[in-house]
Amino acid sequence: MTEPELETAYATWGQTADHLGEPVHDQRLRAETPEPPDAMDEVAYVEDLVRRRGYALMYHRVLAKHDLPVLRAADGLVSAAYLEHRSLDRKTKELLFVLSLTVLRGDPAHIASHVRVALEVGATPTEILEAIEIALPEAGVVAFQHGFDVWREVVGAEGVVLPSEAETGAK
Repeated sequence: MTEPELETAYATWGQTADHLGEPVHDQRLRAETPEPPDAMDEVAYVEDLVRRRGYALMYHRVLAKHDLPVLRAADGLVSAAYLEHRSLDRKTKELLFVLSLTVLRGDPAHIASHVRVALEVGATPTEILEAIEIALPEAGVVAFQHGFDVWREVVGAEGVVLPSEAETGAK
């Protein structure tokens, strides 16, 4: 490339979108500001989310009210990876979700929502516990206990009562 051609290239770098010579920034930034959704759109979207997932977290509800387009975009990713029928069945996906949220020490309400959905789609309390136990070797006891405590609360699991505790009523 000659020096004048280089100067022209640098001077016009990124300025044209196509053969028409329309500036790129005019096309890319010409997005119209969408109208804010009305409250019924927000409610309907969260209700649909609950129907498809079996739960809605607080952040879903708040984001629906304050930035529905971002919630829709994030939900699209979740739908593609988690909700749509692919190779793994829903029960397996829920067990994996419980495990991954346990390892990440996710919000207890989020873990609990997936424990409940796992139960609804046919996982047993023991299967869910086994999924949480997979966290032990890689993530450690603290991460395991985080998920375990949520599981215990959701399924109502109780520990053994020692004879000395039975006499005094202590647990």
